[in-house]
This record gives sequence, C-alpha cells and structure tokens, in this order.
Amino acid sequence: MRIATIFHLGTKELRGLMRDPILIGLIVYAFSVAVYAQTRAMPDALNKAPIALVDEDNSPLSRRIGDAFLKPYFQPPEIITADEMDKRMDAGIDTFALDIPPSFQSDLLAGKNPVIQLNVDATRMTQAFSGSGYVQTIIAEEVAGFAADSGVGTAPTVDLALRARFNAGLNQTWFAAVMAVINNVTMLSIILAGTALIREREHGTVEHLLVMPVTPAEIMLAKVWSMGLVVFIATWLSLVIMVQHVLQVPIEGSLALFMAGAALHLLATTAMGIALATLAGSMPQFGLLLMLVLLPLQMLSGSTTPRDSMPEVIQMIMLAAPNTHFVTMAQAILYRSAGFSVVWPQFLWLAVIATILFSLSLASFRRSLR
Repeated sequence: MRIATIFHLGTKELRGLMRDPILIGLIVYAFSVAVYAQTRAMPDALNKAPIALVDEDNSPLSRRIGDAFLKPYFQPPEIITADEMDKRMDAGIDTFALDIPPSFQSDLLAGKNPVIQLNVDATRMTQAFSGSGYVQTIIAEEVAGFAADSGVGTAPTVDLALRARFNAGLNQTWFAAVMAVINNVTMLSIILAGTALIREREHGTVEHLLVMPVTPAEIMLAKVWSMGLVVFIATWLSLVIMVQHVLQVPIEGSLALFMAGAALHLLATTAMGIALATLAGSMPQFGLLLMLVLLPLQMLSGSTTPRDSMPEVIQMIMLAAPNTHFVTMAQAILYRSAGFSVVWPQFLWLAVIATILFSLSLASFRRSLR
C-alpha cells in the first residue's frame, strides 16, 4: 500500500463530503443543537413542573410547605381554590395540585395523622413519575422539621451525610451532555463511512477506481481516515465549545487521552459502517440496517442505563461492541479524571475490536467488488 495514494483518495472523500450539504448539516446539528436539546430535555429530570396549592389551613406549616417547592424542579406554586383545582387539572394547566385540609397544623400538633391530598396529571408521564416522589419527600421533610421545631416529635438519631463524588450537585445535565456527544460519535462515523461507499457505488466511481492502480485496502483506508477525521474534529469542537463553554459542564480528565481513545473507536465504527454498506444494495437499505444496529449499540452500551442493571447475557454479548468499551473509557476519563493506568483495558479492547472489524470489513468489501 502507498501512503500517498491513501492520502489522495481520502482528500477526494473529503471534497465529496463538502459537496453534500445534507451530511454537513447533519454533522453540525448532531454535535451542537442535538447535544443542547438532549441535555435540556432529560426524560427523567424534573424541571419547572407546574404545581398548584389549595391552602385550606393557611397556617405557618402550610405556608412553609408551599415555600419549599423551588426552582428548577418546580415553578412557584399557584395558590388556587378547591373549586378551581379540578378545572385546572382538566385543562392541563397543572401537573400537580396539592390540597392541604383545614386544621392540618393543629391536627399535627395534637398528635393526629392528618392527610394531604396530591392530585397528579398522569398524562405527563415523565414529570408525574419522578415528581410524585419529589413532592412526597419535600412534604415529609418540612413536616418533620416543623414537628421537631415545635417539640412534637424527636429528631432522628442518625443523620445521612450525602457526599456525591464527581457530580456534587447531582446535575443530570453533566451526564447527558457527554453521553450525547459519545452516542453521536458512533452514529456519525457509521453513517459517514457507509454513505461514502454507497455514494461511489451509486455514481459508478467504484469501477473507475478499480481500473486504476489502487487496491481495495487503499480505498477502504482512505474512507476510514477521512470520515474518521471529520468526526474526530467535530467531537473535539463539540466538547470544547458546546459542552464546556455553552453548557458549562466541567471536564475533569485529560481531553487528549479521551481523543486518543476516540480515534481507536472511530477506526472500529468506520469499518463497521463500510461493512454495513457492502451488505446494503442502496441508501434506503443502508438506513434500515442502521436502525437495526445503532439502537442496540446505543441502548445497551451503558450510555443510557448502567450495564450492571442489564441481564448478564446481554452484558457478555455487548463486550463485542466497541462503544461499550468507549462509553466506559469516556466516563472514567471525563467524569472521574482517570489516567491511562486505569483505562488501558478499554484501550486494549478497542484496539482488538477495531482490528477484527477492519479485517472483516475489508474481506466483505473485496467480496462485494468481485
């Protein structure tokens, strides 16, 4: 193989990509707007949930409970009457409606067990599921604090001192931003490498290349380095500009070490994209194959849910996927500031998987040419 040939074929791929505004727009969108949107719309994060309060007691305790619902989890409680509660819920104005009954504080001070009614609009599933727990916890803490201040109850003898490492504020934005970039690295590298091959097949330029003094390995390497370079640069820019500066997410570890791991991962995923393109006869077929491959890769790699919560069989199978090790490595470096001495097993796994995928893809590419 000749390095100059691979270089010139790769620059040809880059020129072809620059003439495709749809792919350019997809790259820009995936590493900017999509990262921002996914970060601001975490499905399990409670953010500015509308809540109404029917305060039939109008006591210091009821006002204390109302003042405890703070941003960013809840909007300031809207004080309404009992007659308005059902109408507002039917109109979809409030997700939560809290009804504090009369004599609530006096019943509590008398040693009784008063009940507060919480109405939830369950059609807003994500807010209803997590928000109900938030409301119960807030009310329990405020009632316990009021009872302890009033001498009604005794303070707990054991207190839980929470020390959250690596994310002291338990801010889900930090997790979502980095995972969005990581998922887009896998998606874009497979798409760009596959479309580069299919585009040449549809334009008939593959046959032109074959009559020239180039080998299938040179053609494939040119596509791998050129498309991988595009995603590599976009990933770095997204982490520096979008994640660190726009979203204000701190990167704890070495960005250079992470990018070195990303380069190995890109070698594996671009080879995977070429393998899928050799199986697909056209761009629509390639799109269908992407749906079958990308969804399991992203859902089962640990970027969405922890791998420990998955069945052991799935965990073992996903060890063969490159993004499983890439996600583990990225989380260790970017969140926990791990060095190479910690993540070298993931680097080794990525190198082995990339070598195997590249060899299989090259063999499949040669068969497709024949």
